[in-house]
Amino acid sequence: MIITRTPFRISFFGGGTDYPEWFKNHSGSVISTTIDKYCYINLRNLPPFFNYKYRLRYFKKEEVKKISEIKHPSIRESLNFMNMNKNGGLEIVHSADLPALSGLGSSSTFTVCFLHALHSLKNENVSKTQLAMEAIHVERNLIKEKVGSQDQTAASFGGLNHIVFENNGNIQVNDLIMSSEQLKLLEQNSILLFTGLQRKANQIAVDKVNNIKKNKNDKFLFNIAKLTEQTLSEIFYKKKLDFKKFGEALKIQWELKKKLSSKVTNNQIDEIFLEAYKSGAYGGKLLGAGGGGFILFFVPKKNQKKFLKKFSKFLYVPFRIDNSGSQIIYFSKR
Repeated sequence: MIITRTPFRISFFGGGTDYPEWFKNHSGSVISTTIDKYCYINLRNLPPFFNYKYRLRYFKKEEVKKISEIKHPSIRESLNFMNMNKNGGLEIVHSADLPALSGLGSSSTFTVCFLHALHSLKNENVSKTQLAMEAIHVERNLIKEKVGSQDQTAASFGGLNHIVFENNGNIQVNDLIMSSEQLKLLEQNSILLFTGLQRKANQIAVDKVNNIKKNKNDKFLFNIAKLTEQTLSEIFYKKKLDFKKFGEALKIQWELKKKLSSKVTNNQIDEIFLEAYKSGAYGGKLLGAGGGGFILFFVPKKNQKKFLKKFSKFLYVPFRIDNSGSQIIYFSKR
Protein backbone atom coordinates (compact mmCIF):
# COMPACT_ATOMS: atom_id res chain seq x y z
CA MET A 1 0.00 0.00 0.00
CA ILE A 2 1.20 3.49 -0.87
CA ILE A 3 -0.13 6.84 0.33
CA THR A 4 1.01 10.05 -1.33
CA ARG A 5 0.33 13.57 -0.09
CA THR A 6 0.58 16.66 -2.30
CA PRO A 7 -0.15 20.28 -1.29
CA PHE A 8 -2.56 22.71 -2.90
CA ARG A 9 -1.21 26.08 -4.03
CA ILE A 10 -2.02 29.76 -3.83
CA SER A 11 -0.87 31.85 -6.78
CA PHE A 12 0.00 35.45 -5.96
CA PHE A 13 1.42 37.00 -9.14
CA GLY A 14 2.08 36.12 -12.77
CA GLY A 15 -0.88 33.87 -13.52
CA GLY A 16 -1.52 33.73 -17.26
CA THR A 17 2.15 33.92 -18.24
CA ASP A 18 2.49 30.20 -17.40
CA TYR A 19 0.54 29.08 -20.47
CA PRO A 20 2.89 27.56 -23.10
CA GLU A 21 0.99 29.52 -25.73
CA TRP A 22 2.47 32.60 -24.05
CA PHE A 23 5.82 31.70 -22.51
CA LYS A 24 7.18 29.87 -25.57
CA ASN A 25 7.17 33.25 -27.30
CA HIS A 26 7.76 35.63 -24.41
CA SER A 27 8.79 33.55 -21.35
CA GLY A 28 6.82 33.88 -18.12
CA SER A 29 7.01 33.63 -14.36
CA VAL A 30 4.79 33.36 -11.31
CA ILE A 31 5.08 33.86 -7.56
CA SER A 32 3.16 31.25 -5.61
CA THR A 33 3.15 29.18 -2.45
CA THR A 34 1.83 25.81 -1.41
CA ILE A 35 -0.20 25.53 1.78
CA ASP A 36 -0.93 22.96 4.47
CA LYS A 37 -4.03 21.68 2.71
CA TYR A 38 -3.50 18.45 0.78
CA CYS A 39 -4.61 15.93 -1.78
CA TYR A 40 -4.12 12.26 -0.78
CA ILE A 41 -3.91 9.17 -2.96
CA ASN A 42 -4.17 5.72 -1.41
CA LEU A 43 -2.93 3.12 -3.91
CA ARG A 44 -2.69 -0.64 -3.50
CA ASN A 45 -2.69 -3.82 -5.54
CA LEU A 46 -6.20 -5.20 -5.81
CA PRO A 47 -6.59 -8.83 -4.70
CA PRO A 48 -7.67 -11.10 -7.62
CA PHE A 49 -11.08 -11.97 -6.20
CA PHE A 50 -13.25 -9.59 -8.19
CA ASN A 51 -14.74 -9.48 -11.66
CA TYR A 52 -13.06 -6.11 -12.27
CA LYS A 53 -9.41 -5.00 -12.33
CA TYR A 54 -9.58 -1.36 -11.29
CA ARG A 55 -11.56 -0.02 -8.35
CA LEU A 56 -11.66 3.77 -8.02
CA ARG A 57 -13.00 5.93 -5.22
CA TYR A 58 -13.13 9.69 -5.61
CA PHE A 59 -16.37 11.69 -5.59
CA LYS A 60 -17.60 8.85 -7.80
CA LYS A 61 -17.10 5.10 -7.72
CA GLU A 62 -15.76 3.10 -10.65
CA GLU A 63 -15.17 -0.64 -11.02
CA VAL A 64 -13.89 -1.58 -14.47
CA LYS A 65 -11.88 -4.29 -16.23
CA LYS A 66 -9.81 -2.11 -18.56
CA ILE A 67 -7.95 1.19 -18.27
CA SER A 68 -9.78 2.42 -21.37
CA GLU A 69 -13.09 2.05 -19.49
CA ILE A 70 -12.04 4.45 -16.71
CA LYS A 71 -13.98 7.71 -16.86
CA HIS A 72 -11.70 9.80 -14.61
CA PRO A 73 -9.40 11.43 -17.22
CA SER A 74 -6.35 11.94 -15.02
CA ILE A 75 -6.41 8.39 -13.65
CA ARG A 76 -6.98 6.87 -17.09
CA GLU A 77 -4.27 8.83 -18.88
CA SER A 78 -1.76 8.58 -16.01
CA LEU A 79 -2.15 4.78 -16.01
CA ASN A 80 -1.62 4.73 -19.78
CA PHE A 81 1.40 7.03 -19.53
CA MET A 82 3.00 4.84 -16.86
CA ASN A 83 2.26 1.65 -18.84
CA MET A 84 0.30 0.15 -15.96
CA ASN A 85 -1.80 -2.15 -18.15
CA LYS A 86 0.72 -4.97 -17.59
CA ASN A 87 0.39 -4.75 -13.82
CA GLY A 88 -2.17 -6.51 -11.69
CA GLY A 89 -5.37 -4.89 -10.50
CA LEU A 90 -5.30 -1.61 -8.60
CA GLU A 91 -7.42 0.10 -6.01
CA ILE A 92 -7.19 3.90 -6.08
CA VAL A 93 -8.75 6.06 -3.37
CA HIS A 94 -8.65 9.85 -3.45
CA SER A 95 -9.38 12.24 -0.60
CA ALA A 96 -8.62 15.93 -0.08
CA ASP A 97 -8.73 18.68 2.52
CA LEU A 98 -10.44 21.12 0.13
CA PRO A 99 -13.08 20.75 -2.59
CA ALA A 100 -12.41 20.40 -6.30
CA LEU A 101 -13.11 23.21 -8.80
CA SER A 102 -12.07 25.78 -6.22
CA GLY A 103 -9.08 27.60 -7.73
CA LEU A 104 -6.27 26.01 -5.72
CA GLY A 105 -4.92 23.84 -8.52
CA SER A 106 -6.78 20.73 -7.35
CA SER A 107 -6.81 18.95 -10.74
CA SER A 108 -3.08 19.34 -11.28
CA THR A 109 -2.37 18.50 -7.64
CA PHE A 110 -4.30 15.27 -8.12
CA THR A 111 -2.28 14.37 -11.23
CA VAL A 112 1.03 15.05 -9.47
CA CYS A 113 -0.08 13.04 -6.44
CA PHE A 114 -1.25 10.07 -8.52
CA LEU A 115 1.85 9.96 -10.75
CA HIS A 116 4.02 10.04 -7.63
CA ALA A 117 2.14 7.03 -6.24
CA LEU A 118 2.52 5.10 -9.51
CA HIS A 119 6.27 5.73 -9.61
CA SER A 120 6.51 4.48 -6.05
CA LEU A 121 4.49 1.37 -6.92
CA LYS A 122 7.06 0.64 -9.65
CA ASN A 123 9.93 1.28 -7.18
CA GLU A 124 11.06 4.29 -9.19
CA ASN A 125 12.55 7.44 -7.74
CA VAL A 126 11.28 10.57 -9.44
CA SER A 127 12.65 14.11 -9.17
CA LYS A 128 10.40 17.07 -8.49
CA THR A 129 11.17 18.44 -11.95
CA GLN A 130 10.33 15.16 -13.68
CA LEU A 131 7.11 14.85 -11.68
CA ALA A 132 6.03 18.37 -12.69
CA MET A 133 6.88 17.85 -16.36
CA GLU A 134 5.08 14.51 -16.49
CA ALA A 135 1.95 16.01 -14.93
CA ILE A 136 2.03 18.86 -17.46
CA HIS A 137 2.37 16.32 -20.28
CA VAL A 138 -0.52 14.18 -19.03
CA GLU A 139 -2.85 17.15 -18.64
CA ARG A 140 -1.99 19.06 -21.79
CA ASN A 141 -1.07 16.36 -24.29
CA LEU A 142 -3.04 13.32 -23.16
CA ILE A 143 -6.15 14.76 -21.50
CA LYS A 144 -5.99 17.76 -23.89
CA GLU A 145 -6.80 20.38 -21.27
CA LYS A 146 -5.75 24.00 -21.79
CA VAL A 147 -3.99 24.29 -18.45
CA GLY A 148 -1.00 26.38 -17.52
CA SER A 149 2.21 24.99 -16.05
CA GLN A 150 2.38 26.59 -12.61
CA ASP A 151 0.04 24.31 -10.67
CA GLN A 152 1.89 21.08 -11.42
CA THR A 153 5.24 22.73 -10.66
CA ALA A 154 4.09 24.25 -7.37
CA ALA A 155 2.51 20.98 -6.21
CA SER A 156 5.64 18.98 -7.03
CA PHE A 157 8.17 21.34 -5.41
CA GLY A 158 6.23 22.94 -2.56
CA GLY A 159 7.17 26.17 -0.80
CA LEU A 160 7.12 29.88 -1.55
CA ASN A 161 8.72 30.23 -4.97
CA HIS A 162 9.39 32.35 -8.00
CA ILE A 163 8.82 29.93 -10.89
CA VAL A 164 10.27 30.88 -14.28
CA PHE A 165 8.98 29.36 -17.54
CA GLU A 166 11.60 29.67 -20.28
CA ASN A 167 10.65 29.81 -23.94
CA ASN A 168 12.57 26.56 -24.58
CA GLY A 169 10.20 24.75 -22.22
CA ASN A 170 12.55 24.56 -19.24
CA ILE A 171 11.27 25.48 -15.78
CA GLN A 172 13.31 27.09 -13.00
CA VAL A 173 12.09 27.08 -9.41
CA ASN A 174 13.69 29.70 -7.18
CA ASP A 175 13.02 29.68 -3.43
CA LEU A 176 11.94 33.00 -1.97
CA ILE A 177 13.77 33.17 1.32
CA MET A 178 11.94 34.88 4.17
CA SER A 179 12.48 34.84 7.91
CA SER A 180 10.13 32.74 10.01
CA GLU A 181 8.77 35.98 11.49
CA GLN A 182 7.96 37.43 8.06
CA LEU A 183 6.38 34.17 6.89
CA LYS A 184 4.20 34.13 9.98
CA LEU A 185 3.08 37.69 9.30
CA LEU A 186 2.32 36.77 5.69
CA GLU A 187 0.12 33.92 6.91
CA GLN A 188 -1.56 36.00 9.63
CA ASN A 189 -2.46 38.86 7.30
CA SER A 190 -3.90 36.54 4.65
CA ILE A 191 -7.56 35.59 4.65
CA LEU A 192 -8.67 32.74 2.42
CA LEU A 193 -12.43 32.68 1.79
CA PHE A 194 -14.41 29.98 0.02
CA THR A 195 -17.24 31.50 -1.98
CA GLY A 196 -19.00 28.20 -2.60
CA LEU A 197 -19.16 29.04 -6.30
CA GLN A 198 -17.72 26.19 -8.35
CA ARG A 199 -16.70 26.47 -11.99
CA LYS A 200 -15.06 24.51 -14.81
CA ALA A 201 -11.57 25.98 -14.98
CA ASN A 202 -10.85 24.48 -18.40
CA GLN A 203 -13.69 26.44 -20.00
CA ILE A 204 -12.21 29.71 -18.74
CA ALA A 205 -8.69 28.58 -19.67
CA VAL A 206 -9.78 27.83 -23.24
CA ASP A 207 -11.09 31.38 -23.56
CA LYS A 208 -7.81 32.79 -22.20
CA VAL A 209 -5.72 30.67 -24.56
CA ASN A 210 -7.84 31.69 -27.54
CA ASN A 211 -7.29 35.33 -26.60
CA ILE A 212 -3.53 34.71 -26.35
CA LYS A 213 -3.49 33.12 -29.81
CA LYS A 214 -5.35 36.13 -31.21
CA ASN A 215 -2.91 38.50 -29.43
CA LYS A 216 -5.82 40.06 -27.53
CA ASN A 217 -4.09 39.63 -24.16
CA ASP A 218 -0.58 40.82 -25.06
CA LYS A 219 -0.85 44.15 -23.28
CA PHE A 220 -2.31 42.64 -20.11
CA LEU A 221 0.15 39.73 -19.92
CA PHE A 222 3.14 42.03 -20.45
CA ASN A 223 1.81 44.17 -17.59
CA ILE A 224 1.32 41.05 -15.41
CA ALA A 225 4.92 40.01 -16.14
CA LYS A 226 6.15 43.52 -15.30
CA LEU A 227 4.17 43.51 -12.05
CA THR A 228 5.68 40.15 -11.08
CA GLU A 229 9.22 41.47 -11.56
CA GLN A 230 8.43 44.67 -9.67
CA THR A 231 6.96 42.66 -6.81
CA LEU A 232 10.10 40.54 -6.62
CA SER A 233 12.48 43.51 -6.48
CA GLU A 234 10.36 45.92 -4.43
CA ILE A 235 8.70 43.52 -1.98
CA PHE A 236 10.09 39.97 -1.81
CA TYR A 237 13.77 40.85 -2.16
CA LYS A 238 13.57 43.35 0.70
CA LYS A 239 14.58 42.31 4.21
CA LYS A 240 11.16 43.26 5.52
CA LEU A 241 7.97 42.62 3.60
CA ASP A 242 5.87 45.75 2.99
CA PHE A 243 2.46 44.22 3.57
CA LYS A 244 0.45 47.20 2.41
CA LYS A 245 2.40 47.31 -0.83
CA PHE A 246 1.91 43.55 -1.17
CA GLY A 247 -1.85 43.88 -0.81
CA GLU A 248 -1.99 46.75 -3.28
CA ALA A 249 0.00 44.68 -5.78
CA LEU A 250 -2.52 41.84 -5.41
CA LYS A 251 -5.26 44.34 -6.22
CA ILE A 252 -3.47 45.35 -9.44
CA GLN A 253 -2.91 41.68 -10.34
CA TRP A 254 -6.64 41.02 -9.94
CA GLU A 255 -7.58 43.98 -12.16
CA LEU A 256 -5.23 42.71 -14.89
CA LYS A 257 -6.44 39.13 -14.51
CA LYS A 258 -10.05 40.18 -15.13
CA LYS A 259 -9.05 41.47 -18.54
CA LEU A 260 -7.73 38.08 -19.71
CA SER A 261 -11.25 36.70 -20.22
CA SER A 262 -14.80 37.91 -19.76
CA LYS A 263 -15.45 34.67 -17.85
CA VAL A 264 -13.00 35.43 -15.00
CA THR A 265 -15.46 37.43 -12.91
CA ASN A 266 -19.16 38.20 -12.57
CA ASN A 267 -21.39 40.66 -10.72
CA GLN A 268 -21.47 38.57 -7.55
CA ILE A 269 -17.68 38.32 -7.37
CA ASP A 270 -17.23 42.01 -8.16
CA GLU A 271 -19.58 42.87 -5.28
CA ILE A 272 -17.50 40.72 -2.90
CA PHE A 273 -14.38 42.69 -3.80
CA LEU A 274 -16.10 46.06 -3.36
CA GLU A 275 -17.28 45.05 0.11
CA ALA A 276 -13.85 43.65 0.98
CA TYR A 277 -12.09 46.93 0.23
CA LYS A 278 -14.68 48.81 2.28
CA SER A 279 -14.05 46.39 5.15
CA GLY A 280 -10.33 47.03 5.34
CA ALA A 281 -8.64 44.70 2.84
CA TYR A 282 -5.48 46.09 1.24
CA GLY A 283 -6.09 43.93 -1.80
CA GLY A 284 -7.00 40.48 -3.02
CA LYS A 285 -7.52 38.20 -5.96
CA LEU A 286 -9.67 35.31 -7.02
CA LEU A 287 -7.54 32.18 -7.18
CA GLY A 288 -7.25 29.87 -10.15
CA ALA A 289 -8.81 30.45 -13.54
CA GLY A 290 -11.65 32.55 -12.16
CA GLY A 291 -15.42 32.34 -11.96
CA GLY A 292 -15.64 31.21 -8.33
CA GLY A 293 -13.87 29.10 -5.73
CA PHE A 294 -11.47 30.66 -3.24
CA ILE A 295 -10.55 34.31 -2.89
CA LEU A 296 -7.40 35.44 -1.14
CA PHE A 297 -7.57 38.80 0.64
CA PHE A 298 -4.73 40.58 2.36
CA VAL A 299 -6.15 42.20 5.47
CA PRO A 300 -4.13 43.79 8.31
CA LYS A 301 -4.85 42.17 11.66
CA LYS A 302 -6.41 45.35 13.03
CA ASN A 303 -9.16 45.11 10.37
CA GLN A 304 -9.76 41.38 10.46
CA LYS A 305 -12.50 41.24 13.08
CA LYS A 306 -14.63 43.68 11.10
CA PHE A 307 -13.75 41.95 7.84
CA LEU A 308 -14.66 38.44 8.99
CA LYS A 309 -17.91 39.65 10.50
CA LYS A 310 -18.85 41.17 7.15
CA PHE A 311 -18.10 37.92 5.32
CA SER A 312 -19.36 35.50 7.95
CA LYS A 313 -21.51 33.70 5.35
CA PHE A 314 -18.34 32.49 3.60
CA LEU A 315 -16.04 29.79 4.92
CA TYR A 316 -12.77 31.21 6.29
CA VAL A 317 -9.84 28.79 5.88
CA PRO A 318 -6.70 29.64 7.88
CA PHE A 319 -3.53 28.19 6.38
CA ARG A 320 0.19 27.80 6.87
CA ILE A 321 2.82 27.74 4.13
CA ASP A 322 3.94 24.20 3.21
CA ASN A 323 7.50 23.52 2.10
CA SER A 324 7.37 19.77 1.56
CA GLY A 325 5.96 19.40 -1.94
CA SER A 326 4.64 16.02 -3.07
CA GLN A 327 5.61 13.24 -0.68
CA ILE A 328 5.28 9.51 -0.09
CA ILE A 329 3.94 9.41 3.45
CA TYR A 330 3.36 5.65 3.65
CA PHE A 331 4.89 2.73 1.78
CA SER A 332 4.49 -0.96 2.46
CA LYS A 333 5.07 -3.90 0.14
CA ARG A 334 2.91 -6.15 2.30
